[in-house]
Amino acid sequence: MYPILEKLHYTATGNFFLIAGPCVIEDDHTPFEIARQLADITNRLRIPFAFKASYRKANRSRLDSFTGIGDKEGLEILKAIGSQFGIPVVTDIHSEEDADMAAPYVDVLQIPAFLCRQTSLLQAAALTGKCVNIKKGQFLSPEAMVHAVEKVRHFGNPNIMLTERGTTFGYQDLVVDFRGVPTMQRNHVPVVVDITHSLQQPNQTSGVTGGNPGMISTIARAAVAVGCDGIFMETHPNPAVAKSDGANMLRLDLAEELLGTLLRIHKAVRPI
Repeated sequence: MYPILEKLHYTATGNFFLIAGPCVIEDDHTPFEIARQLADITNRLRIPFAFKASYRKANRSRLDSFTGIGDKEGLEILKAIGSQFGIPVVTDIHSEEDADMAAPYVDVLQIPAFLCRQTSLLQAAALTGKCVNIKKGQFLSPEAMVHAVEKVRHFGNPNIMLTERGTTFGYQDLVVDFRGVPTMQRNHVPVVVDITHSLQQPNQTSGVTGGNPGMISTIARAAVAVGCDGIFMETHPNPAVAKSDGANMLRLDLAEELLGTLLRIHKAVRPI
């Protein structure tokens, strides 16, 4: 059993697990409200849940894009959410220094897709002893992710997850190849499907990434049907005013209905 899945009580329910939250810590109250609602929903549905938010957004298209409320402030909020709701918390890192700074506050260090080949970053994340969630690069095949897994294992950390988040399709779209789920599971790690970032429409001339949230349910249902271990999604009470990634987020009040549908699919396809 993978240590992070033990903390998520994965085997106790037999259900897929959920990693969800807003894109970034944008104030001192919205993340708590999102965490509270998601924790309530997942407790009732018996879906293991980890809260995700970035304490700082480093990979922004425009110079004037929102990046966070401050590193220490954002990390303190993540730690408080984990403590208050008794759930694991996840955040992105972008440098070796980030790994050391964030590790005391969170349970999972997430490697952004653009940085999944960055050996020094994978090493720094591995050496913290935290679970490392590596998002598959939009430019990589599922088969190529074995090398990222091997890097983290080489530095003594077996606690790894891989996340599918779509593959570049032209300049302004992504496509999800669901063959990648069983392919990446051959690395003997949990495989998560990101059902919101995989619907981004990048490289817009405005410098603000677009999205297609109307297809979230489609991607999510397919992901569960092919046997993913977990679902990743970004959600917000009002995506239109979210300070990052609002164009591809799931509206928070739609989360329970979607998760209920996914549980029914999971039950139908789960081996007896």
